[in-house]
This record gives sequence, C-alpha cells and structure tokens, in this order.
Amino acid sequence: MNNNLFPISKEGWSYIGYSVVLFLLLGFLDLDFLQFFTFLLIIFFIYVYRNPERQMPAFEKGGITSPVDGKIVDVTNDDNGINITLESSYNDVSVLRVPIESVVSEIKEQKGASLSKNSLKAKILNEKLSISFKDSKERVVKVSHTSNLSFSHISHDLINSQKLIQGSRYGVMPKGISIISLPKGSKINVQIGNEIRACESVIAYLS
Repeated sequence: MNNNLFPISKEGWSYIGYSVVLFLLLGFLDLDFLQFFTFLLIIFFIYVYRNPERQMPAFEKGGITSPVDGKIVDVTNDDNGINITLESSYNDVSVLRVPIESVVSEIKEQKGASLSKNSLKAKILNEKLSISFKDSKERVVKVSHTSNLSFSHISHDLINSQKLIQGSRYGVMPKGISIISLPKGSKINVQIGNEIRACESVIAYLS
C-alpha cells in the first residue's frame, strides 16, 4: 500500500491543479470576480484533501481505532453484533485509516450516485465501499463507507489478503456515512454525539 505522506492527499492533486489553471486563465482574461471564486475553490480543495499526521494513543490490546473523522450518529447492538455509525462532513479530514492490525479478507465496491442520506433512493443508488479487516485471532471488523452529497468518489488502494498496520492510510472519502461493524461482545468506547478522529479515537475493544 502506498501510504501517502504528503500534506495533501494524492486524490486531491488533480482538483487543485485544474483549479489553479482555471485561476490563472481567468486572471489572464481579467475576469476578477470569477477568479476570486476560483481562488476560494482552490482553498476548499486544499482543506478537504489535507493529510495531517496522526499519533495513535496508548491503549490496551484489542483496541479499535476509528477509520474516519466524523460524528457518532448511531450505535446499535443486536444478535448480529455491534454497529457504530459515523457521519463525515467537509470539515473532517477525508483520509481513511486502518482500524486494527489485520489482513484484508474482503473488499466490495459499488459505483453509483451521491444522493442525500435522506433520499429514499440513496441506500440503493449511492456509491459504497465495504472492507473486512481480519485480525490474527480471526476476528473481523467490517467498515462500510457510503457517499453522501459528495463531489468526489470514495477511493482506496487496498487489495485482498493485504497485511495492514493499524492507523495506516488506505483511501479517501470527502463526505459520507461510515458504519463500523464489530463482533458480538465487543466493548463500546463511544456514544452518540461524540466527535471522532481517525487513528486517534479508540471506538471499541474486541473481546
């Protein structure tokens, strides 16, 4: 996996580059009003695709760190396991990070739209990415990302059977909903309303 260490995620380079070209072109044409809005667009793309370094906190063995920045909007616990739902906005860092030292056991992708989460068609039509991370004890943490009114696709550079280090970068999602599915018996470390940071927030412990 190419763990991008640049201050800006590689997924944002083309957006920023095209915006800079447009900015210069509008300046050459003396279209100052449009050039100003293009300048704001450049700042927006730099902000959305910022790629800060993160330091994992000290925690006991079996800790699951969040794969995304965002806000906890739902926590459910049933016979199938535990689901933690986070919503990420453009204010959050868009970089996705591995929640646990693991091997990729399954990747599912669905290309599609980016409708509002409130749309009746969103669950069927929206772009989705689901990854299953299996640790050394065969425990599986599944992370499902769904696009939500985003201008860009969800991207990743994972392959099946790939070994991963906890906290390493694996993709980008500028705006969307993420569901972290944990095995039964996992100990939840968050609650609805918590603001979460990828790699730095421990959301649960595996039993």
